[in-house]
Amino acid sequence: MKVKENMALYIRYASVCTQSIMEYKLSFLLMVFARFMMAFGELAAIKFLFAGITQINGYTYGDILLCFSIVQMSFTFAELFGNGFKGFSGMVRGGEFDRMMLRPRSLILQVIGSRFELGRTGPLLTAVITLVVGIRHSQVAWNLLTVWTAAAMVAGGMFLFIGLFMLEASFCFFSIEDTSLMNVLTYGAKAHGKYPIDVYGKGILRFCTYVIPYTLIQYYPLQILLGKSNHWFWAFCPLGIAVFLLICHSAWRFGVKRYQSCGS
Repeated sequence: MKVKENMALYIRYASVCTQSIMEYKLSFLLMVFARFMMAFGELAAIKFLFAGITQINGYTYGDILLCFSIVQMSFTFAELFGNGFKGFSGMVRGGEFDRMMLRPRSLILQVIGSRFELGRTGPLLTAVITLVVGIRHSQVAWNLLTVWTAAAMVAGGMFLFIGLFMLEASFCFFSIEDTSLMNVLTYGAKAHGKYPIDVYGKGILRFCTYVIPYTLIQYYPLQILLGKSNHWFWAFCPLGIAVFLLICHSAWRFGVKRYQSCGS
């Protein structure tokens, strides 16, 4: 029952935020268009790169497009549903988080429900277009396993980035300001994640496996999707993000317990 109530409350939050955004329809459309063009620029960069080469480390143009579209979808959904964590430092400084703590509702629900911005869905349009083009250019044998793999990569990637946003918000309990370091792990991962992780070398591959588990939602399941590996269990690597999300949630709870008001 509590889960049902929380879902209903989140939908109410999202509805209120959407109504607020739609009061300024032109601004909303311009934001969607601007973010679409930014993502489209990244797609154009890949196209120009492959104008002079046929593959990168064994990955074809279609393979890279599939990888790019999946990471782009994951990050866009993460921004849509977890954007409240990204603006958390302002909530702490302004005392808004103090008010949230007085309400008999989940703090995480209130934080993520406070900023639901449909204007951030622009890159999703680019991702869908890229996915369609990538499917046409790739040699993926679509079956139940590969369909599951693609869906799990998107969902796992979304939860990975939301976990990183939560981790960034957790640091705000101690530093008040958000940290630029986390932008390297979020926006940097999105920018570099359009290419398979192994193209950057073994050192980066190890870091993205044992420190921040990007490879669980990108490299390993991608090998199954592209038919480059017979290790079928790699298709279930995105499920491992649940462990990382649990760690991020523990950091969040640790910060909440030691939070001291600094609002006005």
